[in-house]
Amino acid sequence: MSDDARGLVDLTGSGPDPADSPTVKDAMVVSGTGTDRRSPVAGWLVLVLTGALTLGSVIAWVVSVPPWHPWMLYTLVDLMVGAIYGVVAWLTLLRRTHLAAWIMALAGVGGAISAAAACWSMVAYRWPDVWAPTLPRGSAYWAWVPGFYALIVVLPWLLPVRPIDRSIRIAVGVGAAFIVVAQAYVLTYPDELGAIRLTEPALIAVRAAVEPWLEPVLVLLGFAAAAGVLVRRRTVPPWQRHGLGWLAVGTLLLALAFLPLALNPVLPIGVPVPFAPLLMLGAQAFFPASVLVVVLRQRLWGLELTVRRTLVWALMTGLVIGAYTLGVLLLGTVLPASSAVPEVVVTAVLAAAFQPLRHWVQRRVDRLVHGDGGQPLIRQVADRLRGADRGSQMLDAVADGIADSLRLAAVAITVTGDPPAAPAPPQRFHGSAESPTATGSGPPLVVRLLNGERSVGVLRAWPRAGERLGGRAASVLADLAPVVTALAELAVAQRDLERSRLQLARGRDEERRKLRRDLHDDLGPSLSGVALALAAGRNMLRSHRQLPEVAAVDDLLHRLIAEVDRQAAGVRDLARDLLPPLLDDGALRPALDRLRERYAAAGLTLLVRSPQVTLPEPVATAVYGIVAEAVRNAHRHADVDRCTIDVSSGPDGLEVCVVDEGTGIRPEATVGIGTRSMRERAEGIGADLTIGPAQARPVRPGTRVRLVLPVGAR
Repeated sequence: MSDDARGLVDLTGSGPDPADSPTVKDAMVVSGTGTDRRSPVAGWLVLVLTGALTLGSVIAWVVSVPPWHPWMLYTLVDLMVGAIYGVVAWLTLLRRTHLAAWIMALAGVGGAISAAAACWSMVAYRWPDVWAPTLPRGSAYWAWVPGFYALIVVLPWLLPVRPIDRSIRIAVGVGAAFIVVAQAYVLTYPDELGAIRLTEPALIAVRAAVEPWLEPVLVLLGFAAAAGVLVRRRTVPPWQRHGLGWLAVGTLLLALAFLPLALNPVLPIGVPVPFAPLLMLGAQAFFPASVLVVVLRQRLWGLELTVRRTLVWALMTGLVIGAYTLGVLLLGTVLPASSAVPEVVVTAVLAAAFQPLRHWVQRRVDRLVHGDGGQPLIRQVADRLRGADRGSQMLDAVADGIADSLRLAAVAITVTGDPPAAPAPPQRFHGSAESPTATGSGPPLVVRLLNGERSVGVLRAWPRAGERLGGRAASVLADLAPVVTALAELAVAQRDLERSRLQLARGRDEERRKLRRDLHDDLGPSLSGVALALAAGRNMLRSHRQLPEVAAVDDLLHRLIAEVDRQAAGVRDLARDLLPPLLDDGALRPALDRLRERYAAAGLTLLVRSPQVTLPEPVATAVYGIVAEAVRNAHRHADVDRCTIDVSSGPDGLEVCVVDEGTGIRPEATVGIGTRSMRERAEGIGADLTIGPAQARPVRPGTRVRLVLPVGAR
């Protein structure tokens, strides 16, 4: 954005990179002290141990050149588990200590140890003189069990990260008990590879009874874990559902990988040996990815930046190596074997395509980490703006859209003149009714909304507990700031307009109040005094009433007294209609009841349906004035003897309807002073006024006056 662009953004720091600003760096710190403890030493130990064992296993396998056997596929599974989960556990432990991280660390270390033991046995087979004690070589059969099984029966219950209830504790306890039984079983192999030798006949019998049930129970527990993930996907808040479908599929694949071993004893034909490990290889290629999807989609533990870069590097490395190898092989089939042209051509093509390819990979990885990019943010904000019709509602809609799209704890937009946002912003909180501070969220990312040098407002974004606000969030908010600035200015203008309307309404009410005093205290008593004086003069002529001339004067005085009394009563009614005293406390129902009593004496029955509503005095006065004018029009022009006043509170605000079944408004009728007065009163309080037929019929359609007072105007 250029410096003169509308809605300049100040991220409370200097420099071109938003991530370099102090506020952004503060917001990127994982908040909380008790729940976000890190274990960097343990993470590095896991990475070094699994990396060294995996590298040593690969070297031992290559140099020993063992004869191929299908059982070696299990060693490939252990190698994959050790390499993948060692890295994932390292990334996680660097940022947060969680039981899921320790399970992945256990799986990685156990898989690496099992693979190293198996490859050590290959070296011993190739060179019998190599020192290879039985116990370390036997660890290939039991070191992988606790971590591998925990991935199936425990880890799925722990994601997404949330408070663990009683049912989850029971499921985790059952899974842990099964792992203990399975570990005891594999540690007591009867041959020389078993770590513990059983001599008691009772224990040997127990082991034999457990053996046929291990794999079936493992499969059932895996199915239960996958079902539990699907149930949580339907019950947790929407922002916690991301990736749970992938996790359920990954758990199901891991459980299905053991199904051949579970069915092997009961099938008439044994399952081929490669079948189970091949399923495990496929499942282990998918399950870590499903765990990462949950971690990345929900951005748990602040891993998104590191894993994003790691994924981009790994994918680019694999694509470049694969493309180079494939290109050289294809060109080598059509060019001479001694020619260096294939290598040169493929290298040149890869060099030219590297940057576009990297951008393509980066976009796909960003979609995995952050969702679908900027378009859903714009769509969510636009969807919410469609239902907002006021400036403050627009800002609330934008705040909700940003919080949902970027998966933030809360977003608060404060415009100039509003009280500053408290640590618990008034906007929507995701996943908890408490404030971000109460739930352990860190300091907010602050974006100042500027129009040139003039401050329009401030946008504050709070990360969820255990998460970070990185440079991408700052960049997205900076790009969105001009739109928010325009909406903030619109909200300020609308707020000022509403204040002006309210001041204008108060001014009019004050003028009406003064006019009421003048009418009630001056003109009304003056007319009453004139009537009394005329009555006194008539009394003075009583002794001469038999004279014809005096009788005519007496009759004239009688008619003048009646007319003056009628006008004095009209002045008093007009004073009450201008600003009824009952509205001084904002209570609408008593004023409507008084209006009903007045018109009952005039022959018009008013049916009033209204709860006890208390409004600001200017608003109550305007509403009453509109109702009184509508009833007056019905009494004078509608040719009816009854009229209905209905007051109700709905989702759109306070709704007031005055309905009659009279002749309706003639098409040729012009807008009179009364209708203009009603519209001016409605505009003064920011309400919507509609006047139309009460029923869709040609004869006596009636008239319906509907006033809707939005919630914000009350």
